[in-house]
Amino acid sequence: MIGVLALQGGVTPHLRALEAIGLAAAPVRTPEEVRRADGLVLPGGESGAQLRLIARHGLEGPLRDFAASGKPLLCTCAGLILVAKKVTSPEQWSLGLLDVDVERNAYGRQLESFEATEGGMRMVFIRAPRITRAGAVEVLARFHGEPVLVRQGNVVGAAFHPELAGETAVHALAFSA
Repeated sequence: MIGVLALQGGVTPHLRALEAIGLAAAPVRTPEEVRRADGLVLPGGESGAQLRLIARHGLEGPLRDFAASGKPLLCTCAGLILVAKKVTSPEQWSLGLLDVDVERNAYGRQLESFEATEGGMRMVFIRAPRITRAGAVEVLARFHGEPVLVRQGNVVGAAFHPELAGETAVHALAFSA
């Protein structure tokens, strides 16, 4: 079962995308549910609110342990912010699981949200973070030359929302055996 962290943000579209590629998926909210998952999605939403809820529900340790276990972890938009090494605009704490630096809301505010297609992949950018430094990661997709989809071991990070574009390739990539 692939869990989608269901504290805040776009949970249902991820559940649908996972089910569309034939994977069992369920919302997860507790440390025990995180531990039982075979894979995990950290969805978009508001990263500051998600960080507060992660702390309130005692999920920091279980999320770090999950990433260290080697099980697949997909982090989209705010999820990417949660796992970045460094976050700016404004600076905020993060889990530091992915060797990238990100700038929050760098592709514009809510009213400047947009859809784009590049390399055959549809991408939805909503208050999206920009990857300003890509360290020891594999860049899997770019938008206007900038990395927007990266992987480091079992962790995949997307600056955009594949689940809102009806795009299942990113989920398939993250959770393929």
